[in-house]
Amino acid sequence: MLKGKVAIITGASRGIGRAIANNFAQNNAIVGINYNTSDLKAEETIKQIKQKGGKAILLKGDVSNPKDVETIVNTFVSETKKIDILVNNAGIYKRSNFEKISYDTWNKVISTNLTGCFNLCKQALPYMKPGSKIIFISSQLAFRGSSHGADYASSKAGMLGLMRSLALELACKKINVNAVAPGTIDTDIIANYSEEIRKQRIKEIPLNRLGTPDDIANTCLFLASNLSDYITGETINVNGGLYIH
Repeated sequence: MLKGKVAIITGASRGIGRAIANNFAQNNAIVGINYNTSDLKAEETIKQIKQKGGKAILLKGDVSNPKDVETIVNTFVSETKKIDILVNNAGIYKRSNFEKISYDTWNKVISTNLTGCFNLCKQALPYMKPGSKIIFISSQLAFRGSSHGADYASSKAGMLGLMRSLALELACKKINVNAVAPGTIDTDIIANYSEEIRKQRIKEIPLNRLGTPDDIANTCLFLASNLSDYITGETINVNGGLYIH
């Protein structure tokens, strides 16, 4: 579905980002694996892709740092000459109630989750032509808020505002901009959940299971392909029916 395409996926060393990178590579895209600190996990992602005959490029850097992002994009484009797909997935989540959120934590979460998207789009857009796709990985918490992550929910809501604005601005250039809002996905974020909490979460979900990274990756594949050419400015909710909008 993505033959001849090249894609940068931020935060791609593990979890949802890794699943997206693997999915895109299996569909014949050359993928840029961005990561910041998880060197071993990033190398493992590259190994998985290459073992299946895919092509990938390691792109280390902090998305909240404009100079790092400039290097990320320049490194990728030096090999690919273009960017067809950008997936803004990198993010951090520091579980805490509002009274305990420090100014430093707030700034770090916003600068990574939201400003990081701005940085990537700013640097990548000059290399994106008509038919290119930008995908934001948001969250259901962007809609419903969070009692233990106001910084995270705010960053994900802001991401949707950025997505909609870019969709309007870039439509004349035939660049599609959309978002995916995952529900409860079985990744490292919920790794510390007790078995009791996991069972309770599953009970609340109409489809009676937690989401998987592949559920998100498959949705991103659709948005990255030409099957979604007439969709822009939209958020696809992938949550098993937990929150119906």
